[in-house]
Amino acid sequence: MATILIIDDERPIRNSLRDILEYEGYKVLDVDNGPEGLGLLKKGGIDLVLCDIKMNHMDGMEVLTEAQSFSDCPIIMMSGHGTIETAVEAANKGAFDFLEKPLDLNRLLITVRNALERSTLVEETKILKKKTSKTKEILGESLAIRQIQEAIERVAPTNARVLITGANGSGKELVARWLHEKSSRKKAPLVEVNCAAIPSELIESELFGHEKGSFTSAVKQRIGKFEQANEGTLFLDEIGDMSLSAQAKVLRALQENKITRVGGEKEIDVNVRIIAATNKDLLKEIELGNFRMDLYHRLSVILIHVPSLSERIEDVSLLAEHFCNEICADYSMPVKNLTDTAKRALESLPWTGNIRELRNMIERLIILSDKNITDKEVFLYANPHNSVKIVGNGATEAMANINGVDYEQYESFQDFRDSTEKDYIVSKLDKNSWNVSKTADEIGIQRSHLYQKIEKFGLKRVE
Repeated sequence: MATILIIDDERPIRNSLRDILEYEGYKVLDVDNGPEGLGLLKKGGIDLVLCDIKMNHMDGMEVLTEAQSFSDCPIIMMSGHGTIETAVEAANKGAFDFLEKPLDLNRLLITVRNALERSTLVEETKILKKKTSKTKEILGESLAIRQIQEAIERVAPTNARVLITGANGSGKELVARWLHEKSSRKKAPLVEVNCAAIPSELIESELFGHEKGSFTSAVKQRIGKFEQANEGTLFLDEIGDMSLSAQAKVLRALQENKITRVGGEKEIDVNVRIIAATNKDLLKEIELGNFRMDLYHRLSVILIHVPSLSERIEDVSLLAEHFCNEICADYSMPVKNLTDTAKRALESLPWTGNIRELRNMIERLIILSDKNITDKEVFLYANPHNSVKIVGNGATEAMANINGVDYEQYESFQDFRDSTEKDYIVSKLDKNSWNVSKTADEIGIQRSHLYQKIEKFGLKRVE
């Protein structure tokens, strides 16, 4: 239920507006002066303000101006002495709309509804931007992670090129993002290119762009990644997989700060900071003739190595708890507890997929386990292969066997997760005689969330 604040020094108007808006299902507060209205607005919980312009003590335009300094709440201005100039002034100062007294009921309700809808959209946009744009923290207390954080603090403010090395899933992209985030270029774009995902015949067009008609499918001009990243940062991920011909052009671009589009003749000036990453040993690739030595030296002004998760086992518990909180929040469920035995079991795993693998395993454990995640669940669910040999921390060998499941029937992890989640929910519902409230409490999710799952999977009680 939206809360609407009315600021007007005429009691009959406040009473009329209250009756109308409360009839429409809104919660209404009203005051007869600007200072008191601003006080309520500062306390929060107000979704919309209806404010008169001509008032004693404080003019409505003054209320609007001051409110804009601390609140995003939409404000609709009202006046019985309205003119076009007044409406324009209100709009320029940030008012959502201007209504002339006596108020037209239909126009009032439509304007209120539109203002509240816009306010909701603005808030949702802020949340989405926060989720998508916020660079995740580099978590860890190990010496290796502290050294990386120190290196980022020193290197980021400079324009030095950086080469990040490390295994797949170890967090190279996150290091690149923080190098950009802490640089003077942070307001400009960070453009990412996965060199391994682009066919060798298209990589030059992707990086440098092309002119219309330069090849068969070039039906229009294309701006390449170098131009898109101008004044910002270009992150070349998996650069060890780049073709030799593209390497030569990248080298020229780094030497001269100029590029030429495929099929073009004009040289284009670019100001780009290059950050590259690879999971390969580039020195070996140079020996094999797969990578240019001169490009290597251009890229590796600063070298940052990101260790694999098995090299910093002391960070596993911290990362596991972080992912547990994050994933439970995404699923709108109470946070599940990782027991000490579960943490020790997680630390004993080999982690060939590094942090990416750890996050996937925590997600699997959250879905398939009860409120408390123990070492039993870790050994049973953490690895989807038929058996896993686990040795570590001086513990005795443990075997986790998952028999009788044909994993080839699942085309993706999402299919496997949905199937397993469905079976798990059915078993718990059957155990509790399909008492949804009791089942929701037992598995640690909200009742409404469980109803959504029942509807999603089309579950029905079999008598």
